[in-house]
Amino acid sequence: MHRTHWLLAILVALVLATGAQAQEDATSVGPPFSEGDVIGFEQLDQIKAYLPEEFWNNRDFFFFEGMQLEVGPAHFDYQPAEAYVKASEKFKGQPRIGPEGSLENYTAGRPFHDFDCKGDPQAGSKVMWNFARRWSGGGGEARFLYTYWDRGEKLPLYYEGTGRGIPMSYRVEEQYLDKQGGDLFRKEKRSVVSGAEVTAPFDARGIKLLTYRYKSSYGPPSQAKNDDTWVYVPTLRRVRRISTSQRTDAISGTDFTLDDLFSFNGIVPQYEWTCLGEFEYIAPGNTKIKGYPYKKDQNYGPYGLSLANDRWEVRKMVKVRMKPKNQDHPYSYKDIYLDTQTFQPHYSFAYDQKDELWKIIWHAKRWSEDKDLAGEWYENWDGVDDPRDLRIVGDIIVNVQTGTGNRIEFWDANGKPMKSKAKIRRYIDTGRLTMGR
Repeated sequence: MHRTHWLLAILVALVLATGAQAQEDATSVGPPFSEGDVIGFEQLDQIKAYLPEEFWNNRDFFFFEGMQLEVGPAHFDYQPAEAYVKASEKFKGQPRIGPEGSLENYTAGRPFHDFDCKGDPQAGSKVMWNFARRWSGGGGEARFLYTYWDRGEKLPLYYEGTGRGIPMSYRVEEQYLDKQGGDLFRKEKRSVVSGAEVTAPFDARGIKLLTYRYKSSYGPPSQAKNDDTWVYVPTLRRVRRISTSQRTDAISGTDFTLDDLFSFNGIVPQYEWTCLGEFEYIAPGNTKIKGYPYKKDQNYGPYGLSLANDRWEVRKMVKVRMKPKNQDHPYSYKDIYLDTQTFQPHYSFAYDQKDELWKIIWHAKRWSEDKDLAGEWYENWDGVDDPRDLRIVGDIIVNVQTGTGNRIEFWDANGKPMKSKAKIRRYIDTGRLTMGR
C-alpha cells in the first residue's frame, strides 16, 4: 500500500507586535476600496496595506493578469447559531487555562469571550481554544478533491472521496447539553470522530479510515491520550493502525502535514501559543465561485493555488504564534491569523528550522445562509434552527521555497449531523472499515 494513499486520507478526514502597529498606521484612514469594487492586477497596490507582509512579498503565487477580485462587505456579521451563542453565555467565565496550556472546566460554546494580547500571557492559548471550539455545525460531510501542483503544472496524482466529522462531546443542542452535559452518548470519552473514504483513482479506491480524538487531549500532554487512527487497505484486505507521530510528517508527494488542515488541526497543549496583536486585513470571504464538486475546472490562477477570482472581505483578525514543544517538529514556528468573530483561519505562515518562510496556507469559505451557488445546501436540525456557519470549504498550501503546492476542495461541506444515533454508532465502529470488502 503506497504510503501517500493512507496519509492523504487521514489529512482529508481531519480540513509580530511591531507589525501590528505598522499595519494600524497604514490603514487608519480607511481602505481605498469599497464593497462592490473589482480589483484587477493593475490595482493591487490598493490592498497592499490590508495583507500580511509575508503574503504580499509572495504575491506572484496568488495574483495574476486577468484576475477579478470582488470586494465584499466589510465586517459582515457572521454571528454563529443561536444555540452556540446561548451555550457560550451560559458557561461564560467558567473555562480557564490549566497547566501547560490545557483547557479546564469547559462544557460547551466559546471558552473565552475576552483576551488581552498585550497584558495577558495566556492570551495565545485562549485564542487557540476559541479556535479549537469555534462553531462548525453539528459535524459535517463533504466530497473532496485533492490535487498536486508543481510550479504551475498540475500533476496527474489526485484523490477524490468523501469525508465526515462527528462531534461526540461539547454539543450545544439542548437535548445533549441539558441531559448529558454536551455528550452525544453518555459518559463519552471521545471529543470527535472523523472518517474518510477514497473513491478515485482506481489504485486507491476503497481506502477507508477512522480517527478518534479524545477529551483527554484538552488536558496537559502528560495526561492526554493520543489520537487513534485505523485505515483499511484494500490491497492488503486488512485494517492497520497508524502512529500519531506521523501527524507532523510531510505526506509523500505533498507539502501538507496532517496537522496543517484548516491551518491547524493538532492538539493545542502540545504547542506554546503567543498572541501577537490584532489586525484589519482583507481575505477571501463568502465564496461566489464554484469549486469541487460543483465545478472541477475552476480557474485558480497560473499556479493553480489562487483565490484571486473570488469575493474578499475586510475582517478583524488576531495573530497567534505556534511554537512546537516537540524538538523534532519540522516547523520552528507558525503564525496564524484568525477571525476575531468566527475564529476561522484566514492565513498561516510556517517557518522552517532556519526561521525562513517555508509554507503559506490560506482558505476558501462559504456562508451557510447564502443559497446563490447551489440553492438549499445546509439544512437545520433538531436543536439548531438556523445554522449560521461560515465554513471552510477549501485549503490551499504553497511551498514558497520550491514553488510546489496542494489544493483540497470540498465546496459542499455542511455541518448537518447524521440522522440517527444508530447510524452514528455504525459509522464510528471500526468494524465498518471492513464491511463490503
